[in-house]
Amino acid sequence: MTYFSQIRPQRRAPRVNLRGQLSATIQLENGRQFSARLHQLSTTGGLIEVSTYLEERSWIGLTIPLGSGAVYPTAEMMFPMRGGSGYLQPFRIVRLRPEERQKLEKEITELLQQALAPPRLGHGSGFRPPRFYLEST
Repeated sequence: MTYFSQIRPQRRAPRVNLRGQLSATIQLENGRQFSARLHQLSTTGGLIEVSTYLEERSWIGLTIPLGSGAVYPTAEMMFPMRGGSGYLQPFRIVRLRPEERQKLEKEITELLQQALAPPRLGHGSGFRPPRFYLEST
């Protein structure tokens, strides 16, 4: 398993804005599981929406379903913020197997390419914004 050091990288990891369109499963240390909505995702962490916030600095297991298969990182929860119908809570990935990291990087790259692709002609007359947006540093 890959453990990430506390040293901050010089550049932020590319992140994709999912706007709650992707579900994830959270597993607590006591084995209890519940679902959450992913709002942002990168190879180093993300932002989830939960109905009840999780204790800051607690470690959780995540199941994130991707097009190429699920990944199962261990994450550390950060300070929660009150959201519309629950809490938005950032997390930092602290453990991820190398093959899962590659899967996650590939999926994020594909989602970012979809967001930056020019709109196809002949598919409706109105402008449709991309499903996912690249977040700036």
